[in-house]
Amino acid sequence: MRIVKRLGVVVGVLAIVVLSAVSFVYTAPETATRFAIDVERQRSGLVRKEIVLPDGVRYTYLEGGQGEPLMLLHGFGGDKDNFTRVARFLTPHFRVIVPDHIGFGESARPQDADYAPIAQAARLIALAKALNIPNLHLAGNSMGGQIALSYAALQPADVKSLWLLDPAGVWSAPESEVQATFRETGRNPLIARTTEDFAGIFALVMSDPPYIPRPMLDYLAQERIRNAVLEERIIKQLRDDSVEKRISGLATPTLIVWGDEDRLIHVRTADVLNKLMPNSKVIILEGIGHVPMIERPQQSAEDYLRFRGVL
Repeated sequence: MRIVKRLGVVVGVLAIVVLSAVSFVYTAPETATRFAIDVERQRSGLVRKEIVLPDGVRYTYLEGGQGEPLMLLHGFGGDKDNFTRVARFLTPHFRVIVPDHIGFGESARPQDADYAPIAQAARLIALAKALNIPNLHLAGNSMGGQIALSYAALQPADVKSLWLLDPAGVWSAPESEVQATFRETGRNPLIARTTEDFAGIFALVMSDPPYIPRPMLDYLAQERIRNAVLEERIIKQLRDDSVEKRISGLATPTLIVWGDEDRLIHVRTADVLNKLMPNSKVIILEGIGHVPMIERPQQSAEDYLRFRGVL
């Protein structure tokens, strides 16, 4: 009888905790979101930092771990926390640096800057110099992959390897669903002007997304909505840039990863990249969309660790 009573007390306490957590999310979504982000960063051993480069450009970034430097570059509309979940498996082996690109997240957003991948890569080269990193390993998702490839083309001797997760910038590949929508309608489904737009983008880019309560999703949407005008300009510069000529024959050891359900950039783009880069290897992930490091963080990390010879 006492066991039954104790069990009832435990169930009651758990119910109160769950109800309190749900109430917290709905009444204070900003606080709940910041708390969840901070917990993920702590679990991954990442600390938020800032640096102002000699030309006055301010970068905000996450850093943690020790070993060879590994810089992780987020995609269009994303920020440094796109890599927080996967970083948990990387910081035991590497010094991980995850910047917000200029124009995104908490880094500077000069309205009249050049946001083409070559310009962004040049800024990151300056960031690496400021952090006293003479050479490094680079990873990038989507736009971040396009910038990583541009960085390697500019400084091939300084980039020891590349990890490309559904990278952009290879436009000779078959047309994707999103590219077809833009061509047919002129509407870019990656620009968020309302919370509904943002929820649609969240569903569009991932086949296996982590659960985020709608109030927290709506809070995250506000940053994208405020940045919509600048993002319109940035995405045009991305579409106008092809990396294919500049990386043809690039000998950097490269792991190319693609989700087979990517609706933004066609999965067969991996084949084009593989032919352009003689020391590249391709992994296709089943049931995954455009951001493998968010959808399958542990699997993505383990594939990379095997590529680096750690596992």
